[in-house]
Amino acid sequence: MIIKQLVVGFLQTNCYIAACEETLEGVVIDPGDDSSRILGEIESDNLKIKYILNTHAHFDHVGANEVLKRRLEVPLALHPQDLPLLREKGGATIFGLDASQSPEPDLELEDGMILTFGKRSLRVLLTPGHTPGHVSFFEEEEKVLFDGDVLFDGGIGRTDIPGGSTDEIMRSIREVLFKLPDETVVYSGHGNPTTIGREKTSNPWIM
Repeated sequence: MIIKQLVVGFLQTNCYIAACEETLEGVVIDPGDDSSRILGEIESDNLKIKYILNTHAHFDHVGANEVLKRRLEVPLALHPQDLPLLREKGGATIFGLDASQSPEPDLELEDGMILTFGKRSLRVLLTPGHTPGHVSFFEEEEKVLFDGDVLFDGGIGRTDIPGGSTDEIMRSIREVLFKLPDETVVYSGHGNPTTIGREKTSNPWIM
């Protein structure tokens, strides 16, 4: 599987482009900003994007939704429990910021849903706690997880903002993410990749 990691916006959010290496069909995950750069990466490799996927609706993960949806003309997907946050410009006003308004999603994500692109597929995992409708995306064949702002390299997502819950995020980590194979590579919304096994044994927020 082709995986491109782009650090976008002033909050240094990781946007991912994942694609089938045979068909070049792919998805964009969390296009938070810098739409021209994301589009440039897609065009340079002649990728055919099938979906725009949001792990959750915070402004630094959805900021380029509008431009990408308009240019690529593909469905935008989000869990419905994060729709109120999306409609409030991703909570930007909490931080005294303005943000562009994302379009409404075309596809409602559900726990267990399978999204295919080429010969690859992602399974939707409901992982609330950072936001009520936060989801992660798991590619089983290569054991790759795109988990947004749930589990980081040595950290966990914030729960001290509206919609956050420490109990929920810990449940998502322990009962959902930690059920995945230890060798699963975790591509988070911020920072460097890690693995499930590493976080089980060394993450100070969970031990």
